[in-house]
Amino acid sequence: MSVVRSDPVGWLVDHQSYINQWYRCCRHSPTDARCHKYVFRAEYFDVEKPHITEPGTPSQGSTAKDRGVKGRKRKRKERELNQGEVEALEYHEKVSLAIQDGARKLVEHMEAQETGREGGSGQEMAVVLADSMLIELCSMAKHLSVETQQQVQVITDESEAVLELLGRVTENSTGRARLVRLMGHHYLLPPRCSFLLSDISRVQLLLGYKKYDVITLDPPWENKSVKRSKGYSHLFPWQIRQLPVPLLSAPGCLVVCWVTNRQKHLHFVKEELYPSWSVHVVAEWHWVKVTRHGDFVVPLDSIHKKPYEILVLGRYMGSSAQQGGEDVITGNVTVPDRKLIVSVPCRLHSHKPPLGEVLKGLTGPHPECLELFARNLQPGWTSWGNEVLRFQHLSYFQQLGPEQGEQSCCDSQTHQPFDPSLSQQPFVEQ
Repeated sequence: MSVVRSDPVGWLVDHQSYINQWYRCCRHSPTDARCHKYVFRAEYFDVEKPHITEPGTPSQGSTAKDRGVKGRKRKRKERELNQGEVEALEYHEKVSLAIQDGARKLVEHMEAQETGREGGSGQEMAVVLADSMLIELCSMAKHLSVETQQQVQVITDESEAVLELLGRVTENSTGRARLVRLMGHHYLLPPRCSFLLSDISRVQLLLGYKKYDVITLDPPWENKSVKRSKGYSHLFPWQIRQLPVPLLSAPGCLVVCWVTNRQKHLHFVKEELYPSWSVHVVAEWHWVKVTRHGDFVVPLDSIHKKPYEILVLGRYMGSSAQQGGEDVITGNVTVPDRKLIVSVPCRLHSHKPPLGEVLKGLTGPHPECLELFARNLQPGWTSWGNEVLRFQHLSYFQQLGPEQGEQSCCDSQTHQPFDPSLSQQPFVEQ
């Protein structure tokens, strides 16, 4: 489970523990009967202090537990704010109090988590040299001829580690994590996951595979830092609008889009993108980033960055003809507004917290879930993107020895098959 605390204002989520629970038993090959245990390297969640502190404030900066006395006011800049900055300030003034109070309520009983609880910590983040390889492979693959109706590649206990993973839907049908190899690099696949490694030119390969009750997307928005970065691609709004979300959506599909704090992007999603997909906006949530001690990762009122990101939730309301005349049961479920998801963020760029548990109850009992622009895999989900295996690279994980692992984890999983719905059970506070 990812939710460790639930409250009417939202949820406290443990992203690191969520990842680690799926790699307790990994098979390397059909001929290797041993159970290998992995954990995500702890240094990627080693967020002990705020990234930025305001002048005149204690080193802990503004906190979610107790915002305390405000620091010295900044001198007003000589230049006038542009329209985008004015809108961002107005938006922040509307939501900051609810974020401050809600986050403080969720983390008030939060104990500083031990960064070394599994795998150790206190290390510098490792550089994974294969990060850009996936994008380059997908870029080259779009020039190759591919059959539009390919059979799904299913990984079983007898499958070899070397597979054709580029440009075709692949499933790990087993109840265990699997190690696979692509272009000489090793990747870990969680149990019962499926994915398509491709760029946007091949996203159509998802059509006909499944219809989805939940679709989340984290588009590569254009911004100043992206323009300066050579290793990060972005899409223009018209390209994002071309995604076949209506064709992938089941009746009443819940669509969730991550949005940066630029009001330009928020307006685009709510006023252009969602209407073009026949998606009706139903709620706006916030992901609040805190340290292991419950402090905001940057001061709440920082003028440079904010310790939160926006999620826009909507319902697919396509025509009855598009929906095959089916009754939209989930469309009648009210989606609560202004919820908070509070967590220690991963230090890796765009490694967002899991949403399966917090969306529980807003869909049917066994939802089909899809993540677009994914950079990692989740059990029970389909994931698509040209970096969909990025954070599954073996370099991001640490293998534990027998004395650190569970001796009988393979046996227990053999007798208790993986059920993806268990990963979305609602949290009941004692």
